[in-house]
Amino acid sequence: MKVALDATPLSTPTGGIRRYVDELYHALIRCFPEDDYRLVSDQPFPGGRTPPRASWFDRRWWLIGVQREMRRLGCELFHGVDFAVPYLPLRPSVITIHDLSPWREDTQADAASRVRRRTPWLLRLGIPTMVLTPTEAVRKEVISRFRLKPERVVAVPLAAAPHLRRTSAPPGNYFLFVGTLTRRKNLFTLIEAWRLLRQHAVVDLVVAGREAPGGCVIRPEQGLRVLGAVGETELADLYSGAMACVYPSLYEGFGLPVLEAMQCGAAVLASRDAALCEVAGGAAVHIDATDVRGWAAAMLKVATDPDWREDLRRRSLARAAAFSWERTARLTHEVYRETLDRFGR
Repeated sequence: MKVALDATPLSTPTGGIRRYVDELYHALIRCFPEDDYRLVSDQPFPGGRTPPRASWFDRRWWLIGVQREMRRLGCELFHGVDFAVPYLPLRPSVITIHDLSPWREDTQADAASRVRRRTPWLLRLGIPTMVLTPTEAVRKEVISRFRLKPERVVAVPLAAAPHLRRTSAPPGNYFLFVGTLTRRKNLFTLIEAWRLLRQHAVVDLVVAGREAPGGCVIRPEQGLRVLGAVGETELADLYSGAMACVYPSLYEGFGLPVLEAMQCGAAVLASRDAALCEVAGGAAVHIDATDVRGWAAAMLKVATDPDWREDLRRRSLARAAAFSWERTARLTHEVYRETLDRFGR
């Protein structure tokens, strides 16, 4: 099997979709060495070849350029890892729809606007042979919104990076949020709850993640540390030393930081979002996203009840053990096989 994966997300320094492409690509190579996997994009990415864009045809990547590149490489299937596939269905293709946030959020960001314009008509015309989602929750949303046949849509869970493991970092006196600073992450509710907590227990709040265009701007204050994007080694230490990872998101497709925290043995407090509940599998404490007092009470219990906190840590590690990128790769490979069988039927 010769598969081309869209490498465009690798042109960005951080982000969940970048992590998805990188981890899936390498896991596929490890699990299926007999296959040939290629990363393709019209954008520069580390270690990649950017095709020439000398002519008008070459500049129309999704219409013509990607087809030329696949023909040059001899690829028989395309995996669009970020809401897009080639516009002409000359070969079988798989599209990954990570969530419905482009349609749920009021944002004019270029990336979200492109998805809103392009993805619905790709799906309506049946151009992707198969559709992948990261959770069953998103699978149901996608089937309902775009009126797709259920047998065309498959949920394949993600995983935390294998090197994100519990470290010897000493226990810290802080709660940790990790994620891109967008409005749907609901950080202002979290900060308000943390301020209530500070009336009863002096515990810090650490926010790690890059700012997003049109997102929320968090200003540091006493006890509130805003780190920006952090490296992988520092991230593992942050998760491992935290009293708990707090994730009050209003909506998620998967919620990778929750699983990363669990793999590092952190207690997790998360909202009742359907995807987060699915990923946590009963190992996290769930609070209504906008319940400020509920968040403050849960954080206070974590801070003042070490036995409960340790029980949550044990539950986190047990839940994280059910996920791996090898499992993701094998399930994705099954979808590739089905895609090849279905194409043209």
